[in-house]
Amino acid sequence: MHLFFKIFVPIVLLVSISKGEQDPTFRAYRIKSFKFQGKEAKVVFPKKPNSERLWVWRARFWGHEPQTDIALLENGFHVVYVDVSGFYGNKEAVKIWNDFYDFIIQEYNLNKKAVLEAMSRGGLIAYNWAAENTDKVFCIYADAPVCDIKSWPGGLFSGKGSEQDWEECLKAYNLDEKSVLDFEGIPIYTSVKVAKANIPVLHVCGDSDKVVPFVENTAKLKEKFKANGGEIQIILKNGVGHHPHSLQNPEPIVTFILGHTSKRNL
Repeated sequence: MHLFFKIFVPIVLLVSISKGEQDPTFRAYRIKSFKFQGKEAKVVFPKKPNSERLWVWRARFWGHEPQTDIALLENGFHVVYVDVSGFYGNKEAVKIWNDFYDFIIQEYNLNKKAVLEAMSRGGLIAYNWAAENTDKVFCIYADAPVCDIKSWPGGLFSGKGSEQDWEECLKAYNLDEKSVLDFEGIPIYTSVKVAKANIPVLHVCGDSDKVVPFVENTAKLKEKFKANGGEIQIILKNGVGHHPHSLQNPEPIVTFILGHTSKRNL
């Protein structure tokens, strides 16, 4: 069975939301904020859920450039989030995501497959989780995603890096400056499983990104992804750096997501 969606991009809503007590970005929707295993978690409910109980799982930076999330809410998607930012996509983060997935599916009766939305460092957990849960992912939309920790936060190539985050990241993975050079538990390697599972991905990146350089991250992932038969689309924004994320008009992103969630998950 196929779903037919109307792509609705409520630009007026984006500029007219006033500051609310809980979450002004999604003030027009019912939102539940809670703790999950001590981590901040959220669920935003669409006004009218679609029959497939579809949902998008944002990996990082809740509420930042929410155009895609709001458009999907208008198409009946739920939007969910749990904060594992301090783990940099390591095994502990994957374990938390595994548990959160089970909770979300059972508590809210959502589809057994999710759409993953990976912004910046969110690329680490999104790809690492997807690699271990290929049967639970419709597709991945990644926005200027970190695909190699040596690029960010490491700054070992041309990118700026972040000294504090680099120290935290190495500790999270139990690595040092030498062992990290051969470490393969990062998206440029783990994405191979995603490619082999035929999970389509879309990356939106700026070609002038100095924080998460395109050539050190998405370009490397693309090479391995395509070599392993994966479907990857890239929207490269000319003259744009790490910010702004997303697209002012998210229709291409929304079209990609709707196109890969249109069949009932049996």
